[in-house]
Amino acid sequence: MTSTQNSPEARVLIAGAGPVGLLTALELARRGVAVRLVDAADGPAVTSRAMATHARSLEQYDQQGLLPDLLPRGRVIQRFTMHLNGRRLAALGPDYSRVPTRHPMTLMIDQAATEDVLRQAVAKHGLEIEWGVRLTGFEQRDDGVTVELTGPAGPERADAGWLVGCDGGHSTVRRLLGLPLIGDSTETWLIADAEIETELPQNSIHWIKVGSGTVMAIPFPQEGKWRLLDTADTSYAGDPADVAERFAAKLRRGLGRPVTVHRPSWVSVFTIQQRMVPAMRSGRCLLAGDAAHVHSPASGQGLNTGLQDAYNLAWKLALVEQGHAHDALLDSYSAERVPVGRALLGSTRKATRLVQLRNSTAGAALPVVFALVRAFAPLRGRIERKIIGSMSALSLEYPDSPLTLPDHRPAGATGPRAGSRLGQVTTDRAAGPGWSALLDELRDLRPSLLVAAGQGGAVRAAGAARAAHEGWLSVRTVGGEGPDALPDPDGALRADLGLPPGGWLLVRPDGYLCGRGEALTPAGLTEALDVLRGVRPAAREV
Repeated sequence: MTSTQNSPEARVLIAGAGPVGLLTALELARRGVAVRLVDAADGPAVTSRAMATHARSLEQYDQQGLLPDLLPRGRVIQRFTMHLNGRRLAALGPDYSRVPTRHPMTLMIDQAATEDVLRQAVAKHGLEIEWGVRLTGFEQRDDGVTVELTGPAGPERADAGWLVGCDGGHSTVRRLLGLPLIGDSTETWLIADAEIETELPQNSIHWIKVGSGTVMAIPFPQEGKWRLLDTADTSYAGDPADVAERFAAKLRRGLGRPVTVHRPSWVSVFTIQQRMVPAMRSGRCLLAGDAAHVHSPASGQGLNTGLQDAYNLAWKLALVEQGHAHDALLDSYSAERVPVGRALLGSTRKATRLVQLRNSTAGAALPVVFALVRAFAPLRGRIERKIIGSMSALSLEYPDSPLTLPDHRPAGATGPRAGSRLGQVTTDRAAGPGWSALLDELRDLRPSLLVAAGQGGAVRAAGAARAAHEGWLSVRTVGGEGPDALPDPDGALRADLGLPPGGWLLVRPDGYLCGRGEALTPAGLTEALDVLRGVRPAAREV
């Protein structure tokens, strides 16, 4: 067995070069952490699995500077249309009024295209993916991990400071850690990617009730290409042409119009898994994405949740690795993301039941139900807001995180609460000078301390913080003057954020609010930075 490579030791070894592994590698590399990225596959995947990229992931891509490369390769979806026996029951649109965002959409983009964009991004940081290299074992130490790899050059032992398992639902890292994937298997569905000839708008996902089951038609970015999903007839004997004709017959019946389905480029039968691990950290090893939780594809959460795992983990791991934070900061990764996975098991299970809708009585009641939905705008709005709130991840908050300071303001106070995302703003509102400057600030790789001008003691405390922590903390005075000021000439930003003179916000690199206060003091700042760096957990109110 060969020894560790002669190249400088990678501080983080990532197993798995799918979207989650790539994003983790990118965020670490952007912060100057030496990364090694290996994957057991011979090369990039050519078929697309996940397609839906929701609003919170688009906000994240914007912070990372990737959105301009992704948007042209996708298709914007803002409708969910329901059909029954040749009749259109309803077309539900998105309602982002309770979760304002500059990206009120779902972007349908091939996972293969997403991975291509991410590979190009990591390549710009000099990181090469090692294809055909399989992780076969590892040993943990107090100060690192020794991994066993096998690849084209033969077996190898290599050292790293940390091991991150982004190696999918059959994760080797998870198995070797002995972490159980708790949950169950539920329904079996048939999926096919094919070109279709029919008059069906491609700006919508289509749900078609047919007999005892349903068919979903999900548009690809390419004109005329669709992903088809059958929740009832899941047999597949290896003949794609037979699958095409079965889908065509069901679509003709459900849509009430001529439909031709061409031979699919990909057909798969899969059993839906609803499982998760109880912890996403074990010593020097961490899990992200499908290695930690697998869900029904009914609401397109798998890829998005994995991307948000990666972003949550990478900034914390970088701060620890660079000596700016305590090792305990990484415990907050599991504390924050395991509950997300647990909640998704419930919401995606409900979405699965709604998608397949096998109850005949419920199917018969659909025309009546959606007649009511069309007639009563408040009911329709409530349904649309609920769908968007759960699917988009914009309503996700971390109020009980060890990194979130208590928010003592009364309910309904202006501005984001501690634990919520900071960028709660519409496109029109974001065009103002204050918000425009703040959104640029959120693209900084460091945490941000924002202090409203107008109170001398708070501004002096901000200056002291800038001098003491400039290497890892961005400090900006909102509405002040000077090179470190965040312009807000009309005061609109401070009003939206609920910042009085001297008020402050401490923002994590992933855009969530660690804490806020009315007037910054040296003691208050010390407490907030200690919480952010994992030196001590935030005090919880009894």
